[in-house]
Amino acid sequence: MGRLENKIALVTGSGNGIGRATAELFAAEGAVVYVTDVDAAAAEAVAGGITAKGQTAHWAAMDVSKGQDVSSVMRRVKAEQGRLDVLVNNAGLNVRGDFRHMSDADWVKLREVNLDGVVRVARDGFDLLRASPSASLINVASIMGSRGLRQLTGYSATKGAVVALTKGLAFEYAPFKIRVNTLSPGYVETALTERILRNPIFEKWLIDRTLLKRLGKVEDIAKAALFLASDDSVYMTGAELVVDGGMTASL
Repeated sequence: MGRLENKIALVTGSGNGIGRATAELFAAEGAVVYVTDVDAAAAEAVAGGITAKGQTAHWAAMDVSKGQDVSSVMRRVKAEQGRLDVLVNNAGLNVRGDFRHMSDADWVKLREVNLDGVVRVARDGFDLLRASPSASLINVASIMGSRGLRQLTGYSATKGAVVALTKGLAFEYAPFKIRVNTLSPGYVETALTERILRNPIFEKWLIDRTLLKRLGKVEDIAKAALFLASDDSVYMTGAELVVDGGMTASL
């Protein structure tokens, strides 16, 4: 019996990377998974791969920066399932560049997905989570939410806000038996980091500062998400789970 047997889970941004690995692991552990992504074809492909293994998945196109998209998907889940046991706020993006040159449009783009999207999904998913006897809301942030690095100032600001938001939501949602935690990955090999990791000097710099001497894999983060999603973490709320190979401990 899987650790998420008979659970209903929704993972945003699960068409690739960490979100995809998380959706696939949740399904393997027995959950009915809703795969959502701004890229409809990617979401459909991931859900198709899950169902081909005899597991259960549904897919939906959802841009978390658009309120109508989020509301529509939540209404569908309510009609089909009546509840959510696990909600993973994973969708995110990055706009790299020196902050002094960041345009208003780039800042709005970052904020609308990385912060406003998390707010929107957490808020619109509340009634579905409240209907669960043991609900878990997981907000994916980043170790950069508490650190600064050149060309990542805007990204860091949005992820730091997610960490703070999670603590507030833990207070607000606790009376409804909804646990709310932050999952903060370190540097992981994904499409989001592919461009910067092409620079061997920077990649070596990162690995040298990581105690386990390697970059993270999407499966490493998915396993941590499974812990927060399952009843193994039933006494955790308002916490930040850092999964970074020891990078922050060495800085």
